[in-house]
Amino acid sequence: MARKVIPIVRTTLSAAVFEQLISFVVNGHWKAGDRIPAERDLCVELGIARTSLREALKAMELVGMLDSRVGDGTFVCPRSEFLARPMLWAFTGTDHDELKDVLEARALLEQDLAALATIRASDADINQIGEIIELTKARLAEGQNILEPDLAFHGAVASAARNSVLSNAVQLLRNMQRQWILLKLQLPNVPADVVREHSAIHKAIRNRDVEGARAAMRDHLAHSGKLVQQVVHDRDESKEPTDSQPRQVRRTRAKALRSHRL
Repeated sequence: MARKVIPIVRTTLSAAVFEQLISFVVNGHWKAGDRIPAERDLCVELGIARTSLREALKAMELVGMLDSRVGDGTFVCPRSEFLARPMLWAFTGTDHDELKDVLEARALLEQDLAALATIRASDADINQIGEIIELTKARLAEGQNILEPDLAFHGAVASAARNSVLSNAVQLLRNMQRQWILLKLQLPNVPADVVREHSAIHKAIRNRDVEGARAAMRDHLAHSGKLVQQVVHDRDESKEPTDSQPRQVRRTRAKALRSHRL
């Protein structure tokens, strides 16, 4: 299907380019996962200078519509990631009550997704979840970070539930917590516990055990949420030491966090 290109109004060039590119995504001409045309081709198509185009592309990347990958090009993000980045920036400065609410919301949603997956997952879905766990184990054995397979596991469970509304909602919440999950996974023993708990969820889904899957996901995210809150609390304390909190006390708390297990 040919794309209808709207002429750019020169007096509001940057805004007009931004709106034009957004329309390509919203109207489905650029779909999630697509690599967009090269800058030189877009400049010719739209009749604009590269400087104006780059400003618009950068704005779209900032709101989570596009993902620029060095050496590969620029790709359209899934809709669940739209606005995730500015929300994340706001979230990183929020208070602990709001953090607790976000963690609670994710836990509630993912319990339902795990339960639905036990009913709706195909054999291929279940095998994919198992393969991600094996990949996680391999990464862990090699001493690599397991953030990506960790997120992929939860994405695969959500996909197997066959509910795009719940899946997109929880994907947004996970995006908001991404940096905290990364820090959590750097704590000793935590990655191994993640593998064990993911395996329990997978087993319940494979056995078509609805309540078992719900309980396993609930326990996993309760433990994970507790650690995330501790990581955030530790970060805040390290940024704002006070006279009433001597250095030795801070060191003791940091040591306790490092040795804490899920």
